[in-house]
Amino acid sequence: MDIGTLIRDIFLDYTLRTVVLGSVILGITSGVLGCFALLRRQSMLGDALSHAALPGICIAFLLAGENKSPFVLLMGAAAAAWIGAIIITVITRSTRIKEDAAMGVVLVSFFGFGYVILSLLQSSAGAGQAGLDKYLFGRASSMLQSDVETMVLLSAISLGLVVAFFKEFKLLAFNPEYLRTIGFSFRRIDILLTTLIVISIVIGLQTVGVVLMSAMLTAPAAAARQWTNKLSHMIVIAAGIGAVSGALGAVISASAQRVPTGPTIVIALTLITLFSLAFGSARGLVWTLVRTSRTRSAIQHHTLAVPDIEPVSGGD
Repeated sequence: MDIGTLIRDIFLDYTLRTVVLGSVILGITSGVLGCFALLRRQSMLGDALSHAALPGICIAFLLAGENKSPFVLLMGAAAAAWIGAIIITVITRSTRIKEDAAMGVVLVSFFGFGYVILSLLQSSAGAGQAGLDKYLFGRASSMLQSDVETMVLLSAISLGLVVAFFKEFKLLAFNPEYLRTIGFSFRRIDILLTTLIVISIVIGLQTVGVVLMSAMLTAPAAAARQWTNKLSHMIVIAAGIGAVSGALGAVISASAQRVPTGPTIVIALTLITLFSLAFGSARGLVWTLVRTSRTRSAIQHHTLAVPDIEPVSGGD
């Protein structure tokens, strides 16, 4: 398929256009919010909450009755992810268990519980028709225009709140003590940021699924960090990397037969991240080695350029 035909299909083919738009929206939103999670050293939070969403989807399916729409299932996912976040906070504050360990506990327990329910539901014809398995690894090809419209709405709300609370989120990431000093509630800002991360997870469940969603939150931010030391630039770069990865994965998946969209997006994102880790202008391995070599050469040159000084004799 040539480039001209591909571009035409993106605009004219309903399925391809829907998948590309949904993937790009997911990449932008998860890239922006992942920056704050990465800088707070909470990269595993997205992994824990995305896996915690699985039992919420299954329980919502059981309780929904006749109304088993994707929106109802995603609301169940959001509720379960939120409960997971609360449990992580309670464990961290009430015990001596560190936050990363608490996230690990929530991840394995919620995902294990959800997978058991999902396995039991697989024998039901209704569960198969609802496509519950698509929430494991995603099934972007099943997205509808209404799904993309919902993603646009949730993404616009999330990004709008990021813009509105940018200074507070920045202080939360770099100087939470100062945030308290100037009168802001650390807990409320933390809850708001966690809520936005949950929303981004809900946006991505149908595209990449609970298993791969953590990569969408972590990798764009990690790649962007290699190119800049300024938060605002990092956010823009992460959003761009997420969008490009989403579009590439969707297009490659559509061009090849039997290639799933979600894993293809993650593979594209992985390649971009590896390139950034190697060649990023701020922290990339290659440029770090070049700067180190230049610094050593300058020090050696300066040392050799200093003239020898004859010792002063004490006199006769």
